[in-house]
Amino acid sequence: MGIPAFLADLRAVVGHRPLWLSGVSAVVVDEDGRVLLGRRADNGRWALISGIIDPGEQPADAVVRECLEETGVEVRPERLVAVAVSPMIEYPNGDRTQYLDLVFRCRPLSGEARVNDDESLEVGWFHPDALPELEDRLLDHIARALAGKDEAHFELTAP
Repeated sequence: MGIPAFLADLRAVVGHRPLWLSGVSAVVVDEDGRVLLGRRADNGRWALISGIIDPGEQPADAVVRECLEETGVEVRPERLVAVAVSPMIEYPNGDRTQYLDLVFRCRPLSGEARVNDDESLEVGWFHPDALPELEDRLLDHIARALAGKDEAHFELTAP
């Protein structure tokens, strides 16, 4: 799918300067307790299924859309796991972005996991004890999603 049209228009004005965007990430857990991951085409690393929220789009709708677009799996968001800020990310083309990331625990409804667009190299289900190498923040999101707590996690850095 690549860059959304609204973001391409914005980048035409601001160039590679840092942008603050809203995004969603999905911790999709199947009935066997496995987690759905994708290996990203832009950096080759395994990650949660994620994406940018379109203007006016509800975050839960965005996570459903992103999972279907990237993996062919239709999901149902069950709960908000975390509200987090990503580190500053620099993409291969020089664009820099930081995200307000809304992390949802989701369950699969239908579809077979597959590479469904040009954003992923591989897609697969992984048992929590056999995850590929992931960033610490993603491991934290997975652990929180699997813990079964109802409340969403957030950081409070002010006294």
